[in-house]
Amino acid sequence: MELDLFHHLGASARAVTRREHQGRPARVVVATRAYNTDVDDLWDALTTAERIPRWFLPVSGELRLGGRYQLEGNAGGEVIACEPPRRLGVTWEMQGEASWVTVTLSPAAEGWTTLTLEHVAIVPEEFWSQYGPGAVGVGWELGLLGLALYLGAKDAPFDKAAVQAWTMSPNGQAFARGAAKAWGEAAIAAGDEAEAAEAAAARTAVFYTGGQ
Repeated sequence: MELDLFHHLGASARAVTRREHQGRPARVVVATRAYNTDVDDLWDALTTAERIPRWFLPVSGELRLGGRYQLEGNAGGEVIACEPPRRLGVTWEMQGEASWVTVTLSPAAEGWTTLTLEHVAIVPEEFWSQYGPGAVGVGWELGLLGLALYLGAKDAPFDKAAVQAWTMSPNGQAFARGAAKAWGEAAIAAGDEAEAAEAAAARTAVFYTGGQ
């Protein structure tokens, strides 16, 4: 599977901010991408257990307000906001740590919908210095890429092995490196020192590619 990396990397907008969350200073990573489908279809792709594995990971649990979910081999948590078809909020619990993810949908040009994903985390400064926003940003971009590919070919059979092979292919690893670099640039735009942000982005790229 070969993709136009320039197109897909350019399809996402990235921002990094700070705010207080639950009385503590937090980092906020925001990814935005438009999809060629309507709000209702995009909401359904994000919230229907049968569709989520076609672009992300198998999910179990109760996908309703107050319900708990678990992504296979990844995070779990609670659905803390559900306003169909506009806003979904969950806790993101993994390895004993919790953060918060909110997805907002809004109509864009005719036939398109804009998705904005906001991930709020209380991050130790040493971890931020090590990896920066790309630690979660690159992973989310891989998910948003998968969503774009799925929505562009809904009737195609899902080949999990092919997807996994692509992530470790030269094309897939180039995407991860490009996304890591772009998140480093977003950190610099938000006020992080340039040399430190670039070094953190390089470490994030190594994490996602195994150094290849």
